[in-house]
Parts: sequence; structure tokens; C-alpha cells
Amino acid sequence: MRASKALCLGFLLFLIGVLQCKAKARYTFVVEETPYTRLCSTKNILTVNGQFPGPTLYVHKGDTITVDVYNKANYNITIHWHGVKQPRFPWSDGPEYITQCPIQPGAKFSQKVIFSTEEGTLWWHAHSDWSRATVHGAIVIYPKKYSSYPFPKPDAEVPIILGEWWKKPIMEVYHEMLRSGGDPNISDAYTINGQPGDLHPCSKQDTFKLKVEQGKTYLLRIINAAMQDLLFFSIAKHSLTVVASDASYTKPLTRDIITISPGQTIDVLLKANQNPDHYYMAGRVYSSALGVVYDNTTTTAVVEYFGNYTPTSPPPLPQLPYYNDTSASVNFTGSLRSLASKEYPINVPKDITNRFVYTISVNSFPCPNNSCAGPNGTRLAASVNNISFVNPSIDILQAYYYGINGVFGTRLPSFPPHIFNFTADVLPLNLETPKRGTEVKVLKYNSTVELVFQGTNLLAGTDHPMHLHGYSFYVVGWGLGNFDIKKDPLNFNLVDPPLQNTIAVPKNGWTAIRFRADNPGVWFMHCHIERHLSWGMDTAFIVRNGAPPNTQLLAPPPDMPPC
Repeated sequence: MRASKALCLGFLLFLIGVLQCKAKARYTFVVEETPYTRLCSTKNILTVNGQFPGPTLYVHKGDTITVDVYNKANYNITIHWHGVKQPRFPWSDGPEYITQCPIQPGAKFSQKVIFSTEEGTLWWHAHSDWSRATVHGAIVIYPKKYSSYPFPKPDAEVPIILGEWWKKPIMEVYHEMLRSGGDPNISDAYTINGQPGDLHPCSKQDTFKLKVEQGKTYLLRIINAAMQDLLFFSIAKHSLTVVASDASYTKPLTRDIITISPGQTIDVLLKANQNPDHYYMAGRVYSSALGVVYDNTTTTAVVEYFGNYTPTSPPPLPQLPYYNDTSASVNFTGSLRSLASKEYPINVPKDITNRFVYTISVNSFPCPNNSCAGPNGTRLAASVNNISFVNPSIDILQAYYYGINGVFGTRLPSFPPHIFNFTADVLPLNLETPKRGTEVKVLKYNSTVELVFQGTNLLAGTDHPMHLHGYSFYVVGWGLGNFDIKKDPLNFNLVDPPLQNTIAVPKNGWTAIRFRADNPGVWFMHCHIERHLSWGMDTAFIVRNGAPPNTQLLAPPPDMPPC
């Protein structure tokens, strides 16, 4: 038995070594419908190469790869490389009608993906309609060749992708939401690596299993690919040590439970230091909005120790926080710190040239005869500084590059157009209706930005995981309630703030970020809760060219999808 265990472990380590050498310069993604069975029923879902979740990309820091995307589905599609900065080359970034028009059925687009400073775990996903529910996968970015991690090398590495599953086709859920004007139907299950887990019917046999050997350490690359929800995650009787978030190393942070936002990645070390047995890993929703229905199921996978023993049945479950435990969520997120070492220095902007405050709100528009499914017969909406974003008919990047007028405006307010008690329990109804527009903010090259996201309690205060394309940013501060422009900056962390590309702005609270605008192009910014994005909680930055040629936007590739 000991020899068998050694052989299994040896093969696993060999496999990890092979995967580290698996980085290649060109990949093929075929987007197509594939039948999958979950929760006792079968439906066709959109996949890449027939896989759900999709294939993992393996690269080294600083690599450039090409992904040939063939759309063999019946829907338009785009693919986004979430967290990849794509220096000077937003043409392959992926959000439809922001940096490209979608890849039409039967068409192909070769996307150049340029890695620069990222190191750790990112992910890719569809960025059109709600296709990303099943069109997504991991990106593993190893250190540069002959370099190592800033922590002891783990014995094995495993992607853990958290997601959602609907029994209905996802496009039916999406179109029904648009038709009714109300909230979408909630998911039927959360998933771990595509499986709901054995607490769900017809799911026990295919539940994901992580096999571990006592005394070994495992690097779990956790990705929240869920469409709508932040999630609590834990492993029974085990602690998790966070070592990176959003492909940037952090100071080690050991917790029993983590909170992970849609779009966010967290790398943790798991030490297999318990008695040989089976243990559940589990994920469950964190949902802070009052009166909003949510998926209250728990997804599970099983950590199985090698050995000759009779496992506990059922395995022990971790104790996850209550569904609306804001304190548990913000205390974890607020504890993250950049590694900020000599080998991994940080550079927080100190002299700020642009200061912005953006309110992020759930809103509503009136409907004829109060005929919609939102509150009081309205249509649900969302906004940034009271502007609900409207997609243009051609992409903003093309319009900017070629000087096409009338596609977008540049009048996104720098500060809230209406000042009120943003987080009050009761707010006037007239504040709930935003304006519609396609407004962006223009930045000079190499300018420095301090942006405060201010949540509001309009309609329903809730958390908003805000994601910025083309950049990582330093999260220098956060708090509950209204941002105090005089007092709160005095407590900003300018020493070791975490460097992230997605940050959850807490319910009825605020978050402050800083970044240097040194990546020319058009870069999308939006809430990564999919219904909020569909309702208009998005905008973009246009970063102008610098003077030297190496600070200027590169030319588009010849096979850009037509509009």
C-alpha cells in the first residue's frame, strides 16, 4: 500500500511538472453547443472544445499567446481574458461593443493575449449576453522560467472553479429577465469544477474529489465564475492560507473561511494535516440585499485522504457564515495585504492628478401602465453616477481609434450629480430613475487616479464587485456608510494595499482604489454581478496615447470581427 501511495503521488507530481511545461504559444477554442447532464436532466450548453468548465491555459509570466476562437454556436460570442492587462492592445480584450463587435456564428477571430506583470491565477470567460455561465476556464500563470514562488513550492496545484447551474437554458433566463424587467430566476445550484456536489439529486457519483496525502501541501487556485453571487468557501477542519489574489502575491493570511467575489481569483495553500478521512469543501452564497431572492443551496466537493481507513459518512461539513453576514465578508476582504517585499515591490500612486467619486446604484425606469416586474411595476436598472450605460451599435474602441463621431460621449460625471445620504434607510422615489447614456471618462497618459466607489441604498443596497479591464489597482481603503472626503483618506493604506482587478464594494459602503493610467486604449469598468451589468452598471476609461511610440495604442489586427 505504501508503494502504491508513493506511485500515485509520484505520478501526480510528474503530471504537475508536465503541466508547467504545457505552456504553448497557440491555442484553439471551438465554441459549440454540447449536451450536459446535471440535477437529473440534460440540456445543451455553450462550451469551449466541448468542456465545462473550459480548458485551462498555462503560461509563464511575460508570455504572449494566440487563441484562435471559432464560433460554431448559434449566438454571437466574445472572449475576455479577465485580469490580463493586454498592454497597448485592447483589441483582443473581449467585451462586446466596448473593444470589439461580437464574433458571429460561423466566424473566427484570432486573439493575441499579452501577459506582462501578472503572476498567479486568472481566468477567461465569454463577455457577451450571459454566455459566460458555461463558457469560462482558468488561466495559470507560472513565474518566469527558472524563477520560483515566494512561498514553499506546493506538492500539487489544483484549479477550483466556483459556478452556477440553471436547469433552464441560460439564454431563456436572460431573455425572460429582459422581457419582464424584473429580477432573473435564481440558479438551481452552485457548482465546484462544474459539479453541484452530492447534497443535490443525481450528483453524488460525479462530485469533484480532491485526493490528498497526509503531510503534503496543495495550492488551490480558486476562481469565482458565478454569475450573480459572492460566495463563502471553506474546507471542513482545515485552514486555508491565502498567498495571492487576482494574480498578485499577498502576505500570507490564514483563515478557516474565505469570501470570493464574482470575477475574483484567490490562491490558497491547503495543508493536508488532519487524520485520513473524507472532508467536504463547500461554497454557499453571501447575499446582503434585503428582499432579493437568492439561491440558498450549498455546493460541495470532497477532500479524500489516501490511506486504508473507513471514511466518515457523510463527511463533515464546514461551518459557513449565515447568508447575509456582511461582517464575515468585509473582515476577510479587508484583511488582504500585498506582499510588498524586495522581490515583489509595489508602487502606490501618491501624487494624484484625478480624483473621482462614483456612486453605484440599483435603479428603475417607469413602464407603461406599471406593466413590468420590477418594484411598483417598474423596469430594474443600474447606474454609475446616475447614468445607466447603453451599448452602442459599434464598439467604442473602433470609434475612438478611427475618429467616428456620435458613438459615445465623454461627460461621465466625476462626482455624483445628486448629493444625498447615499446609505439612508429611506430615500426619495425620484432618485431611483437614472439617465441613459454611453458616457466614458478620458484620462491623460500616465496620469494618476483615485476612484472612490460609493454604494447606495436606492431600491436595494447590496455588494458590488467592480472590475476594471486593462489594469490592476491598489485597494487603499474601504468602509461602511458614506465616504467622508476629509476624514477617510487619512486612514488609507499606502504601504501594502492589495493589488486587484476586482473588488467587492460592501453593501451601503465605499471602496477607494488607485492606479496609474499607463495603458493606452479603451478599458471597460463594470459590476461583475451579471444582472447589474445587464441593467447598466458599467462605463469605460479612454486612456490617451503618450508621446513616445512605446506608450501608444497598437494598430488593430486584420481579422477584427465586423460590426
